[in-house]
Amino acid sequence: MKMSWLALAGVILLSFTAKASNSTIDSFDSREATIDGVHNALFSGITTCRDVVSSFLSRVETFNPSINSIISLNPNALNIAEEMDARIAAGNVTGSLFCIPILLKDNYDTLELPTTGGCLDLADNKPTVDAAAVFALKNAGAIILGKTNLHEFALEGLTVSSLGGQTINPYDFTRTPGGSSGGTGAAIASSFSVFGTGSDTVNSLRSPASANSLFSFRPTRGLISRSGIIPVSYTQDAIGPIARNVKDLAVALTVMASIGFDPLDNTTSLRPPSLSRVDYSRDTIGGSLRGLKFGLLEGMFNHTSSNETTPVNDVMSHMVTVLQNAGVEIIPIAESVYNSTALSASLDVQAPEFREDMNAYLQTQSLNGSHHSTLGQVYTSRKFLVIPSQYSFVETALHSSTSNSSYAPTKLGIQNLTTTLQTTFSANALDAIIYPEQKNLVVKIGSPSQIGRNGILAALTGYPVVTIPAGFSPPTDDALIGVPIGMEILGLPWSESKLINIASHISALMHVRRMPSFANISVEVNSYSSVPTITPDSGNIPSAYPIGVY
Repeated sequence: MKMSWLALAGVILLSFTAKASNSTIDSFDSREATIDGVHNALFSGITTCRDVVSSFLSRVETFNPSINSIISLNPNALNIAEEMDARIAAGNVTGSLFCIPILLKDNYDTLELPTTGGCLDLADNKPTVDAAAVFALKNAGAIILGKTNLHEFALEGLTVSSLGGQTINPYDFTRTPGGSSGGTGAAIASSFSVFGTGSDTVNSLRSPASANSLFSFRPTRGLISRSGIIPVSYTQDAIGPIARNVKDLAVALTVMASIGFDPLDNTTSLRPPSLSRVDYSRDTIGGSLRGLKFGLLEGMFNHTSSNETTPVNDVMSHMVTVLQNAGVEIIPIAESVYNSTALSASLDVQAPEFREDMNAYLQTQSLNGSHHSTLGQVYTSRKFLVIPSQYSFVETALHSSTSNSSYAPTKLGIQNLTTTLQTTFSANALDAIIYPEQKNLVVKIGSPSQIGRNGILAALTGYPVVTIPAGFSPPTDDALIGVPIGMEILGLPWSESKLINIASHISALMHVRRMPSFANISVEVNSYSSVPTITPDSGNIPSAYPIGVY
């Protein structure tokens, strides 16, 4: 799985020296490109929408073979870009995401491409209707550049799938990119698009953000419709954006939430009417950290000294000092209930909900193409990947349901946890709660699971969380600038505006985000006649993860 640094040096050298005969002058550098940057280049005449899309495609062609983050590219992307260039010429430009190339996790339905969940058995699953969030993104002018790899069906955090293979962390080729939205994380870190989308049932928007020096937002349950997304758990599922900076994150969050009430996802009825026209990008300016109170969850740390845990503890210690110097009061929270391992073991409801939710999705009338109609049929196809640590989960899911005698008491336990969390906020007059996204560095490729993650608290309670880059581990031979480490900032329901403002201020103080070394190179833009075909490297699955033997 590990690419030697000699081979990697060859990839880098090739990007400098190999010039395609049909290339154009690189007038737009897509490295770390922002929404505002793309729009400034477009509307000042520096570049065209077609060249913007081509610039990102060129980066995908150059660097994706090293990290294997892309499952498919949209064959219509260049045609859509040309249509947008015609609109610019006609003075008909609308939408906050006009000509912004984005990537979708491959559990989002979109007309242009199959929705596979990373599963070989769903390779021909073809939606005829966009997911609600995808509709909103397109309506704002975004160009769907393609789909990213994920951990199969978003059931773990290693980002390995039977269709997509193993995605590799761009900061350390020996490590996973987090997950399950690790394909999006690795791709956005490497500047394959302006931002991307993910889903989150326990950790899966926040783990890839943490492991790839990115920002992500898991919103309050009900803010963003989940219709048209391959489900895992009605109770715990959420979707949201992953970006390289807070402003882009806020714009993406605004657009994805703009759909409002969706009868296909009744959690959206929980959304307060006052949020019907909110613009989170306005929350990136103004305000202050001074005088705020943050709870620090002591149970979310592993204080055992090791090469995997000590860097996280050191980064968080530095973060606390920075926040205190900025005028934030840090209040230690030592309540024993805030233990990620115990919460996952006692209150996680993925297993009883997965089969019912998945069957409902597979039987959606808007799906065409060849695919099975039940989860049980998928697992008898032998065209899937279930890592050994998931066997018991799948067995339970296939024979479990929300009618189980244990389901209602578990849901009551979740309500009690939510009440406890509310009490913690009110008793300490907290503005937010902070903790590391993961107690240890993101795990190595071939590991049995993504241990040490802390996302379960927000997943169960439905409280909103923004994840921000907090620092890096010390550099090593495998990680030339270190392994990224992220921090979660959890707020009360519907406090997205406050969390965006907090994240913006911390980002301005810290300036943590850095590109991975291997991809921090300008790539000459190819004059494409058509979108290139991407074939994911399904042959790089670790031998410890057998396909189709469940």
